[in-house]
Amino acid sequence: MVKSNGSRPFVRIVLGLALIVGLPVGGLGLYWLATLPDVTVLANTNPTTTALIDARRQEAKENGRPYRVRWTWLPLHHISSHLRRAVIVSEDAAFFQHEGFDWEGIKEATVRNLEAGELQRGGSTITQQLAKNLYLTSEKSLTRKATEALITRQLEHKLAKKRILELYLNVVEWGEGVFGAEAAARHHFGKSASEVTPQEAALLAAILPAPRANDPLEVTPYLLKRQRWILKWMNRKE
Repeated sequence: MVKSNGSRPFVRIVLGLALIVGLPVGGLGLYWLATLPDVTVLANTNPTTTALIDARRQEAKENGRPYRVRWTWLPLHHISSHLRRAVIVSEDAAFFQHEGFDWEGIKEATVRNLEAGELQRGGSTITQQLAKNLYLTSEKSLTRKATEALITRQLEHKLAKKRILELYLNVVEWGEGVFGAEAAARHHFGKSASEVTPQEAALLAAILPAPRANDPLEVTPYLLKRQRWILKWMNRKE
């Protein structure tokens, strides 16, 4: 009995579609691999600039205004334990437990994005925020989020958790031209990041979601409420 060849055109069509779809995806994957930054250098070397600082400079230049960067590197063990705890509580409570991704946070953000019909929230961890600050733009797109995820994975696999936290605390934006914990403490409180009190640490952590909007620092009812919440959880973590 001779078998029918009727299925062959269908198979060829499926294989053709797979090639059409697969080649761009494969090419994109190769492009990502070729252009991903070498994060291993961060194990022993501090960055001299970041994508966010460069973007802020460019933004100021395009608007015809000067831009002064205040940025002083401080080793993790010199940064107040209160500030370290406040930032973790505020930004990524499961930081030392996960491997770069907070899946519950991502699930919640995905639901809200679907409801809004656009990318609004990312459920970002400290490691994801570090990847974005160091290497990426603030563009809200699936491609950028995918690149962020790849860099996040690299950071988690190549660097110790304490080093990731040290990098984050030293590059995160904390005001207009203010980057890192040391510059933030001196700008907002006139003291070193090694000297901030629990209350000051909680307030610094409270402004992280919108640092430029809260500079100069004004303790609004919203910030006060957020500060109290952070302090409450800081005490629970002790």
